[in-house]
Order: sequence, then structure tokens, then C-alpha cells
Amino acid sequence: MSILVDNSTRVIVQGIGGTGKFHTDKAIAYGTQVVAAVHPTRGGEAEHFEGKTDSSGLPDAPQNYSVRVPIFPTVKEAVAKTEANASVIYVPAPFAADAILESADAGVELIVAITEGIPIMDMVKVKRYLEGKSTRLIGPNCPGVITPHQCKIGIMPGYIHQGGRIGVVSRSGTLTYEAVYQLTQNGLGQTTAVGIGGDPVNGTDFVDVLELFEQDPDTDGVILIGEIGGTAEEEAASWIEKNMTKPVAAFIAGATAPPGKRMGHAGAIISGGQGTATDKISALRHAGVVVAPTPTDMGEAMLEALRVAGR
Repeated sequence: MSILVDNSTRVIVQGIGGTGKFHTDKAIAYGTQVVAAVHPTRGGEAEHFEGKTDSSGLPDAPQNYSVRVPIFPTVKEAVAKTEANASVIYVPAPFAADAILESADAGVELIVAITEGIPIMDMVKVKRYLEGKSTRLIGPNCPGVITPHQCKIGIMPGYIHQGGRIGVVSRSGTLTYEAVYQLTQNGLGQTTAVGIGGDPVNGTDFVDVLELFEQDPDTDGVILIGEIGGTAEEEAASWIEKNMTKPVAAFIAGATAPPGKRMGHAGAIISGGQGTATDKISALRHAGVVVAPTPTDMGEAMLEALRVAGR
């Protein structure tokens, strides 16, 4: 089992420029079903991808692949012709919000927005538009979603992932990779890893993903990676304390960041005395979460949380 994506997920690529083509090739090599791309002036064309499959962590030897991805002028046409149920967005920031809205209007179930630098007011409008709709948005400014050996939507390196029993949810891209690598090295593996992004306005938050992992029968534990700024981690801690039956480990980045100083992500800023690492760590520990003191301890923290829970 997994959450959000699996080997039946059918993906549209919005933004098939240099970055989009590079990561689309990696996704296809990983086994992801990329069924279409969208470009307003290239309808009727196609992109051709070929190479060797990524068999990292699997007994199978790499196989040659050759895939033709048709390009449609609109998402609605792409969905109608390919039955796609997910999209990934590499569209430049000034136009990315419109790309999200176009996918939502076409009924795409899962939208993964990789683009960073989308104006906050654009995302406020997107957030309001998506309210009450069945479409789920991951991101923006995120690494994406991956279910090992089944589906990779985004920019994460596939070879460090290994199928297993731990869910990963993170605001940080690079720390997601570090946690995944440690889980793989410790023999725990992952059911699904979800990068929710570090922007102050995003589509899916910690609680949304924790609920999905709580309901997934094959996820035995979750590692949560947060950072300074906002109240998302405190809200997650409150939900964990009241609802989570599975062990949770966590790491909070930015403990040494000075107040008022932006650190990396747009959302990673302490303001008005709120959003400090100390407050987040305290809330998580109060909820029974094992908090790693440094990034290199995330795998050990997950092992400890499993031991405490008797799993």
C-alpha cells in the first residue's frame, strides 16, 4: 500500500522545457506512467524519451525504454485523451498559478507543483479556488511525491528510496532526501515520501498527510520534518496527540536561526515571537514524538519511536 501515488497513477507534465524534460525522463526511467505533456503552442507534437530504466534497489537489471509523450494544447484535452489523474507543474513562477487552476478545472485529482517563487497572493487565490474541490495540491516549492519502485512525481533522486514501512512528510526538500537515505540504510524503507513544500501558502499540510498515513495499513510509522516559521508543526503536534496511533519521529530545522532572519524557504522565518524551533520541538515532544537533535539522527529517532511503540 501507499498514499497519493502508485503504479496506476497517470501523469501529465505541465512545463516541458529544459527542467521539465530532464525530470520527466528521470520519472519515466523510474517507471512512472507519464502519459502526456501540455504546452499552449505545441499541441500535436511529442517528446521522445529513451534510455535505461532505474532499477535501484530492485533485483531486475536495467531495461531499455523508449517512450513517446504526446503534447496537448490544454490540460482538459490531455485528460480526455489519456485518462490522466495527476499532473506535475514545472511552469515558470509567473504562470504557475494559472497552470494549477487549469489542472483543477480539468478535474485532475492530484497536482504536484514543483515551481518555486510563485507569488503569495497568487497562491492565496489558488487556495481559495480549491476549497471544496476534490483536487489535492502538493506544493508549491516542493520536491514532489514518490512511492518507491512505483511512481515518482517530482525532482527527488529515485535511487535512495527503498520500499518499506515508514511514511515521510517534509517541508524541506534536501532534508527529505537525508531522511529517506537514513531510513533505507536502516532497513526501514518508505511507503511514500511527500514533500509539502516550504512556502507559507501551500495546498496540503502536515495534518492532511498524517491522516493519510494513519489510514494506510502498510505504514507502521511516520517521520515528520519541519522548520522554523508558521504554526504547521504545532498544529501537527496537536493532531498527533489526539488522533495518531502510529509512532512518529521528527526533526525541526532552524534551531540556530536568529529571529526576523529568513532562512531558505519563504515560510522559514520567525516573526512576532512565533514559529521558533524551541516551541515546535516542545509541542512535538509533548505529543509523544521522538525528536532528532540533528539531521544525522533522523533514522535513529525513527527506530527509537518504533521501539517505544513496540513495533
